[in-house]
Amino acid sequence: MTPAQVRLLKLTQRAKRARYWLEAHLTFAILAVLKLLPADAAINALAALLSRVGPLLPRQRVVLDNLDKAMPELSGDERRAIARRMWGNMGRQVAEYVVLDKLFDFDPDADQDGRIEVRGKDIFIRLHEAGKPVIFFTGHTGNFELLPICAATFDLEVTALFRPPNNPYVAKRVLAARKTTMGQLVPSKTGAAAGLARALSDGRSVGVLVDQKFHRGRLGTFFGQPVRTNPLLPKLVRQFDCPVHPARCVRLPGNRFRLELEEAIELPRDGDGKIDLDGSTQVLNDVVERWVREYPDQWMWMHRRWDPKTLADPRSRN
Repeated sequence: MTPAQVRLLKLTQRAKRARYWLEAHLTFAILAVLKLLPADAAINALAALLSRVGPLLPRQRVVLDNLDKAMPELSGDERRAIARRMWGNMGRQVAEYVVLDKLFDFDPDADQDGRIEVRGKDIFIRLHEAGKPVIFFTGHTGNFELLPICAATFDLEVTALFRPPNNPYVAKRVLAARKTTMGQLVPSKTGAAAGLARALSDGRSVGVLVDQKFHRGRLGTFFGQPVRTNPLLPKLVRQFDCPVHPARCVRLPGNRFRLELEEAIELPRDGDGKIDLDGSTQVLNDVVERWVREYPDQWMWMHRRWDPKTLADPRSRN
């Protein structure tokens, strides 16, 4: 690089850091105000704000483009309505970080449900009694952060794979908050597979989000559109032969939640009896698609899940 290009690069990096700093501290200021409010008031206030501001943001174009790819049968007004509700749910999730200690009130021994209800309690109990590691997977639906907290109420230790926010200042704050409530965490970067493998080897269960873009993933479909999906989960099953349980969070009216744990699914195998990576990632995509079709406004449509730049990646094979 020429000296001029080096100077330009440094200026660009400084400007980016400054933008991240400003965005982070604005976010922290809003969260500090929300923390002073009762839980429901904080959640409802940010939901109302984001449902109005979100559709005006540049990312709205990605949201509507994704909805057009996934649900072309809907009218433009229907897709915009889903997008508006999705932004509201994003506001709820941000506010819920602040009041998480007030939010999670599930008691396995209670006769009546509170803010949190759980479907699949018998499965949680069975897994605890078995004492063997399992893999839980979910998607960006509802408040998926509540799932490992729920598992902990049944004395199931879960090491969760998570993707840190791009903003390093926000990422640091989010990681600190998650560590106090969610147990062991493994950032989704180089070494993540080894971290999850160590957890399973030590007898701990793991939790994985399976609906993220992954450039080196296996080629399959999601809502009939080509995508690449991270094969980490089926690779772990190949190595440890442990059960795989779908789990999701569904938002209910009144800032309530239903956490659902499903029975273990069978991943397809090849002619040699090994877990088939392509078939398995497609199974994962199909489960998440089923969830999203049921509650389309509760999924994060702003991610570039259908990124055409990933489709020609030659590194997707073993």
